[in-house]
Amino acid sequence: MNQPVPYRIGAEVRCADEDCGTLERVVVDPVAHRVTHLVVADRLVPVALVEPPSTAAPDEPEEAVVLRCTRAELDALDSAVETEYLAPESRGAGYASGEALLLPYYGLGAGTAGLTPNLLLPSPDPVLEEHERVPAGEVQIRRGDPVEAEDGSIGKVQGLVVDPADHAVTHVLLQEGHLWGRKTVAIPIRRTYWSSGLVHVRLTKSEVADLPPAELTGS
Repeated sequence: MNQPVPYRIGAEVRCADEDCGTLERVVVDPVAHRVTHLVVADRLVPVALVEPPSTAAPDEPEEAVVLRCTRAELDALDSAVETEYLAPESRGAGYASGEALLLPYYGLGAGTAGLTPNLLLPSPDPVLEEHERVPAGEVQIRRGDPVEAEDGSIGKVQGLVVDPADHAVTHVLLQEGHLWGRKTVAIPIRRTYWSSGLVHVRLTKSEVADLPPAELTGS
């Protein structure tokens, strides 16, 4: 039987040839409750590239995530960050940037019949904005995302517990500092749903408090 494995966000990640950063975010199919990608070094890493815990080197840290790709192969994966260039605000006349072409204006020089150029200032550079990229229909889970019970806040996300056989999410782990900080709280995934950047739990605070302490590898 496969032992569920905690994907603690912030855990070390190692490629086949070198360390490659930390686990930044986890991308989940919210309908199937399965992990589809990990975000490492701003790259979307398909879960198929994650080594099962049983094949990881014995000297790896217990919570480390090991990938079956090199650092160069990791860098070649799709970016988890989308770059957008926003047009700067127009400098006047009610036109947006790109809607008008500004040309040099030449007026008569003082006391002469020559032409003196009165050049307009160049347009400002576009504004660069970056957005986190998530595949369509999926959601991302990050460390510190708020967790709400039916009767109020109960803490923040620490990570997910995943069955390595099929990458199904079994539990959501609460970060240290939740209402029951003396134990690791693992909330069954069937009791949760995601909405508006929150992890919602279909349990009350007292029902969460009654959950048994999680006994998981790496906990």
